[in-house]
Amino acid sequence: MSARNPLLQEFLTSVAEAFSTIAVGPETTGAIDRINGALQASGRAGSDTAKRLKVCEHLDSALASARAASPPLARVADAFAALEPLLHWARRPASGPFASDNWPEGHANATIVGPGGLEARDDLVIGVSLLAPQVRYPDHNHSPEEVYLVLSPGRFQHGETDWFEPGIGGTLYNEPNIKHAMASGEAPLLALWYLWVGEPASIPPAPR
Repeated sequence: MSARNPLLQEFLTSVAEAFSTIAVGPETTGAIDRINGALQASGRAGSDTAKRLKVCEHLDSALASARAASPPLARVADAFAALEPLLHWARRPASGPFASDNWPEGHANATIVGPGGLEARDDLVIGVSLLAPQVRYPDHNHSPEEVYLVLSPGRFQHGETDWFEPGIGGTLYNEPNIKHAMASGEAPLLALWYLWVGEPASIPPAPR
């Protein structure tokens, strides 16, 4: 294990603090507790090179929304802004159903912790997605459970639910393999996502 980048540590601490101030359900709490527990031990230093895409010009506007929302989110925004120049932003390699025509150039993702991130590890992934205004991300799904922390205005959909707005500082839990998507409106959408890819949570035996 290597010493963790202080900028990364401040970011992780700020997000943990923000989650502690938000009322969330037991599934979200369980996922975040597993991830924060694993993060007590640092992973290997990552090796990917920093890269920005044109859509990143919307970051300042999105972070301003988070700073204005609450002191915990302002701390997250400041920590992310300090860390962001180190990130490798990239487009999702494959599209999917219902993506808007402007989606390819209107989005970017970056891995913060996990494969290709600033800290390489295989038990969890922490990343961020940015959408320019009026962009609809394609429907997609994946096996790890996922928790979003939303830092600017935007809409989300998962499973068979209608579209809804978590609000700035809102959270969203995606159970494994559930179909989900997100979309921006007049403002850019910036959201953090936490994926637990370690051992599944233990399930208590059914009563007899």
